[in-house]
Amino acid sequence: MSARTLHLGYMYWANGTHPAGWRRPGAEYSRAFDPDYIAGLARIAEAAKFDFFFFGDRLATGVEYELTNTSVLARIEPFTTAAYLATLTSRIGLVVTANPTYYEPFTLARLTASLDHISRGRASWNIVTGADGRAAQNYSREQHGDATERYDRADEFVGLVRGLWDSWEDDAFIRDKETGVFVDATKIHRVDHEGAAFHVRGPLNVARPPQGHPVVLHAGTSERSRQLAGREADVLFAAAATVEQGISYRADIRRRAEEAGRDPATIAVLPGLTPIVAETTERARQLYDELNALILLDDDVRLGGREPEEWAYSETLGRREDYGPGLRNLGALSQRIGYDATVHGLDDAVTAEAAATFGPVGRQLVGTVARRTGRTVSGDDPTTWRDLLYAHIVAGHVIVGGPAEIADYIEEWFVSEASDGFNIQSAFLVQQLHAFVDLVVPELQRRGLFRTDYDGATLRDHLGLERPENRWTNAGTVSEPSETPTAARA
Repeated sequence: MSARTLHLGYMYWANGTHPAGWRRPGAEYSRAFDPDYIAGLARIAEAAKFDFFFFGDRLATGVEYELTNTSVLARIEPFTTAAYLATLTSRIGLVVTANPTYYEPFTLARLTASLDHISRGRASWNIVTGADGRAAQNYSREQHGDATERYDRADEFVGLVRGLWDSWEDDAFIRDKETGVFVDATKIHRVDHEGAAFHVRGPLNVARPPQGHPVVLHAGTSERSRQLAGREADVLFAAAATVEQGISYRADIRRRAEEAGRDPATIAVLPGLTPIVAETTERARQLYDELNALILLDDDVRLGGREPEEWAYSETLGRREDYGPGLRNLGALSQRIGYDATVHGLDDAVTAEAAATFGPVGRQLVGTVARRTGRTVSGDDPTTWRDLLYAHIVAGHVIVGGPAEIADYIEEWFVSEASDGFNIQSAFLVQQLHAFVDLVVPELQRRGLFRTDYDGATLRDHLGLERPENRWTNAGTVSEPSETPTAARA
């Protein structure tokens, strides 16, 4: 393992992560399925020396995403797209998301191994167990299954996939034209797995991946998620919102990895981060306000001819009670902060007396507004109820500032060991990706935090991970793939 270095991934959201960013003049909003557009984003990230380009996925959709994240209303299939990008990029890692609940281990092992070959060792599998129960109805199932059931399946699934990746030893191929010997059958192994969820004979019908095992990623904070992460994951996408939370989460995962017999230093924890970047702090805050002004609140929806209940309901996509009406108003904010904000106007200032009655979420939102806008309760530029509502709507890990401020933030998390880097997301595209690459990455490089060039060819190289030895190497055990002679001939 090389010395600790900062890692940056880039997550592909076709229209960005801000709920109204796609409405900004000049922002992309219609190219989610355009291969040239996607390839262009990947090339920008590769030129900036990002570790990987990441495709999330979801196996169902719902009309509620119209106002929360248009990027997930309909999204391109990860494996197909990553294979295409593998031919148009040369160094950046390619992360695909696949849910063990709706895949078979043999299929997933074959897809990931093939992608690793096509990309020459740049593939990575992001494990999700899925929180959207609607997916079950797309896969001929009655139920999605509870978390325990899904994680039991995932635990068995991951170990089986690793066994399939190892079913061909690296030197199994002879390919001797003179003798006619093509493979050494003693180096091709069945897995003969008989488990609670799967019965798989093997071997895989793809040669061992160039990385041995493609890099494994996982996201989650539940107890079962942490167990899986500590045992299997190379990279973690964490949901920590503060440095203190990040330090605690990272330490917990590393402890679990050590208990599982792994070197904890080989695990990288990368929270998601949406930096809203401009040349100056003032301009970045102005940009944040401009984006928020494009958000449709419930009253805006009514003026557009629809009731809030209408955009939250579709006979095709789901039941009204799945989403709930009226999520973007002071009533919804009131439920979150523990104070009746409906007696105020959106642009009224939040008084110190009102703020003093807020619950934990309300106090957190006040701090969020201050960090993002510089506005404070009772300040010269006071926080308004609209500010709090926007902070409630634009949730997640968002940082607003100039290049030095964004770099300071990333450095603080890295140096304090709250994270090993970040999974960067853009509020809107393509301007914000360029802004991060052109303004923040050079600052991180100037500080000696981030690479100026790739050190190797594979994603494992970028992450400082060794190639795992095949479990059959020096095992002293022969597992024939079938009743074949020791050397299979053409």
